[in-house]
Amino acid sequence: MSFVNLFAQGVLLGGYYALLACGLSLMFGVMRIINLAHGDLAILGAFLVLSISSAFGLSPFLALVAVMPIMAAVGWGLQRGILERSLRSGMLVPLLATFGLSIALENLLFETYGADTRSLGDMIGDLAFDSFEVTNQFSLSYLAMLIFGLAVALLGGLSLFLKSTSLGRAIRATAEDPDAAELVGIDARSVYAVAAAIAVMTVALAGTMLAMRATFDPYSGPMQLIFAFEAVVIGGIGSLWGTLVGGVVLGLAQSIGAAIDPKWFLLAGHLTFLAVLGLRLFRDFTRARGGLRSALGLGR
Repeated sequence: MSFVNLFAQGVLLGGYYALLACGLSLMFGVMRIINLAHGDLAILGAFLVLSISSAFGLSPFLALVAVMPIMAAVGWGLQRGILERSLRSGMLVPLLATFGLSIALENLLFETYGADTRSLGDMIGDLAFDSFEVTNQFSLSYLAMLIFGLAVALLGGLSLFLKSTSLGRAIRATAEDPDAAELVGIDARSVYAVAAAIAVMTVALAGTMLAMRATFDPYSGPMQLIFAFEAVVIGGIGSLWGTLVGGVVLGLAQSIGAAIDPKWFLLAGHLTFLAVLGLRLFRDFTRARGGLRSALGLGR
């Protein structure tokens, strides 16, 4: 595989990871919650699209239009019914609550759909397999380019929404300081619910794209959570555009690892994540140590 092709495939794969991680980054940025059910919610969205497409003979893209409001309502209910109460008890309780939700979703999907792997690839026709041939050794998948374009459009749309609308500014203010936001008349409870609705709606989009580009089953969620979490951490927690950078870095690492040895596909991504995390921890430790020495008058 040529270097250019390797690079392009890694970037396009990173677009999927960015799409998947977008909701996780938004929820953490606003509510400081790491949603451990994030991957399972993506798989729930994929199964809902599959069910609607099969039941009504619709294209998965049309079924997705119907599923996204449903998933937004799920996100709203998740915030009002579970996360809102757990937030009052510190950071550990929301983690345990979303972990329990993850287990419940996996078992619910297993009971409903069974353990068989599924795919939406055969429902979207040639889009799942066709590619644009640049040279004899370099081609780009139409579906992968579509997913990357969706990721850029979604991140750009969310960034514009947060900067240019009153609701977006309310979300940013609440994320910065919920108590101060309450003092100026912003209902933090409603803002949190809206943010959760948006996050879960976006993860349904990511789950559907996963179902189109690969296979999935009721227990596919945890691996997707790992990919999303790694992309968020690499790109900077709470940064939307950083999520795209993190996804691309993760995708490139996996592509390079797979080119070296197919067994290194996942391992290369995990090692990159650990390297970035280690560098950031070392940087923070160095800054804290320098600040402490300066405060004590010890110099550098």
